[in-house]
Amino acid sequence: MTETAGRTAATTSGDDPDLETLRAISRRVLWLSSAIVDAANRQRPNDTGVKVGGHQASSASMVDVCVALWFHELTARDRVSVKPHASPVLHAMNYLLGDLDASYLTTLREKGGLQAYPSRSKDPDTVDFSTGSVGIGATATLWAAIAHRYVRSQFPAVHDDSVLQGGPPEHPGRFVSLLGDAELDEGAIWEAVADSQVAGLGELLWVVDMNRQSLDRVVPDIQIERLQAMFSAAGWQVVTLKWGRLISALFERPGGDELRRRLEAMPNEEYQRILRADSTEVAERIMGGDEATGSDELWALLQSVPTAHLAAAVRDLGGHDLGLLVDTFAGVDTDRPTVVFAYTVKGRGLPTEGHPNNHSALLTEAQMRALADACGTSLDDPWAGFADDSEPGALCARRRTALARTPHEPGERVDVPLELGHPHRKAISTQAVLGRMLADLVRDAPEVAQRVVTCSPDVASSTNLGGWINKTGVWASSERRDWFADDAERVLRWSEAQGGQHIELGIAEVNLVGLLAELGATWSRWGERLIPIATLYDPFLARALEPWSFGIYAGGQSILVGTPSGVTLASEGGAHQSVSTPSIGLEQPGCVAWEPAFAQDLEWTFLHAMRSVGVPGGTSAYFRLSTRPLDPALARVPEDAALRERRRRQAVAGGYRLTDHDPAGEDVVLVGAGAVMPEVLAAADLLAGRGITAGVVCLTSADLVFRSFQQRGSRDAGVGSGILDLLLPPQHAAPIVTVLDGHPHTLSFLAGARGDRIRCLGVTEFGQSSSLTDAYAHHGLDAGSVTGAALDLLGR
Repeated sequence: MTETAGRTAATTSGDDPDLETLRAISRRVLWLSSAIVDAANRQRPNDTGVKVGGHQASSASMVDVCVALWFHELTARDRVSVKPHASPVLHAMNYLLGDLDASYLTTLREKGGLQAYPSRSKDPDTVDFSTGSVGIGATATLWAAIAHRYVRSQFPAVHDDSVLQGGPPEHPGRFVSLLGDAELDEGAIWEAVADSQVAGLGELLWVVDMNRQSLDRVVPDIQIERLQAMFSAAGWQVVTLKWGRLISALFERPGGDELRRRLEAMPNEEYQRILRADSTEVAERIMGGDEATGSDELWALLQSVPTAHLAAAVRDLGGHDLGLLVDTFAGVDTDRPTVVFAYTVKGRGLPTEGHPNNHSALLTEAQMRALADACGTSLDDPWAGFADDSEPGALCARRRTALARTPHEPGERVDVPLELGHPHRKAISTQAVLGRMLADLVRDAPEVAQRVVTCSPDVASSTNLGGWINKTGVWASSERRDWFADDAERVLRWSEAQGGQHIELGIAEVNLVGLLAELGATWSRWGERLIPIATLYDPFLARALEPWSFGIYAGGQSILVGTPSGVTLASEGGAHQSVSTPSIGLEQPGCVAWEPAFAQDLEWTFLHAMRSVGVPGGTSAYFRLSTRPLDPALARVPEDAALRERRRRQAVAGGYRLTDHDPAGEDVVLVGAGAVMPEVLAAADLLAGRGITAGVVCLTSADLVFRSFQQRGSRDAGVGSGILDLLLPPQHAAPIVTVLDGHPHTLSFLAGARGDRIRCLGVTEFGQSSSLTDAYAHHGLDAGSVTGAALDLLGR
């Protein structure tokens, strides 16, 4: 089940490592990572009273693992996710490798400087994966590996070996995660590990920093056997580096077996306490102190070892043995993913080594000077590098060349059409329009369709992706026989092949958005644009919200479709009726939220969103769709070409007016979004029967309209910022009623557009199974309720 590494393996970097040189570099990286945090906290002026922070101890435990990788094992093709609290180590290594100017070393957590946690988009040096959200950065390598395989299978003529930095087909590059052991508490880790596609990812390597400390405590029982078994059951190679070669030599001597058993049986807290004890106390503490249970043979062994040597031996863990690390990384399997449990000491080499409260502890000036002496450098000249003619300097130069990456040129330009040109005449839901539009894209815009990849968590057919899947197939890393190919009654043709363009995941929304983010980053990683589109039931958007948001922050551009949505999905009951998602979409940075009501609106806005995905400066999109069929005639799309184009521009800017009378004569304005537009229009007719003129505004994006509201009068007004003045002309004030199948506060900002009185209708409580008519009446979304709200505002 698990392999304890200690063997010697051939290295892959062309020469055997000079361990003394690696140790010299390791000492310098330890110093630099500590000095980066020290400069930010103890040396930079700070009059706010707010701690800057940083993680010297968490960085220290990872130094040797990182040095073994960057200064021996990695190639230019590899991509590495570094645990959040080890960001100073990454920056220290990048500095030694010439990838970071010294001026940044004093800027940790400063505006325009080094970020608190590794960031692809905001750090000035090379960062492969943004981390900082527990578990999400670690799993990103897994999804990136799948995204890389997808790109290579779809565009083999472009992504040949020469483009991929000269690597042979079986070695396209590794995807490495360096994660803390406490991150294994995060459920996202295990959802990803258990996915059926992962077991074949031989390019995947995870290294777990087993320092057995979390933020608040020494972990009392890490249950390593359970973790090993869980990875092994998922098809991973499991390697455990528990002890280094120094102490392993003691294990071979008389009494050594008992020494090993004693050390491995003691609680983590007891072991950590030995690390904090004076070296003269180590032998007695190993024997058990006042309750000594060790044998005479064990005592004889301990007494035969000099105290300093014994103190060094007990902290000689596998994660700090550079030779063992190098051998292990070179020898892992290439036909399945590998996890290496590397035992380490939190704060290794620092005065805070092994202390239970060292997580955010900062070294004093005296401690920093002592550390500088131990590392062969000086606090007075903290950023000194290695001399060019020294062995460490020469190795840094060689590794700088070996890790240099050729910048990827932007891929071929792909022009997404403004519309597909198919008339929408019959009543149809926006969910059904999405399926039809994607299927039509294959015929009408094949060069665009080639860039589209769809994903879903086992809801492809129920979110109307069937037509698209039948035309493009399901993607798999290898061909799989379709046993139902000859079934004449089959509607959905589930044919899995490397040329497919739909990726199906299990019922795990976190996995869905994790993959979505990496598919949406291929344009910047490998210069190949994809347009990833994922569908999920809208009520489950909140389940995926944090990793979705983090994926956008990390640079992943994609389109997320929540469907069906709201209480409009009446018969499914309260558990499947989303309420807060319109607000979520409006508030999400890096994303435009849409809720078009009519078929033509969806086509226009969706194609518009596609143009912004997979390009520099692009943005993600969220669409909230419905299964309620609406008559497209209600949209009153102009037939005149010029007026039709005007309507399209308004739709992609956020909304349009459905009434054509002069706003100056309006008594009230009804503003609706999404599936409730028939009720809004019906209410306008009811009011007209009472001699009340109601303007009707149809929003396609409350998000863009809110931005227009924020931009009014601003020097930073963006494109489309004037849409609010078109929808609610400032000079024609009138009471407003807003209606949407979601929480009513989403549109409450419209009251500030002209200072109008407002009544916001929507959903504020859990629903229940019912008919659509009953659901709308219950939540006050029916035409009568809209009419009543307008009359109340008018005092009639």
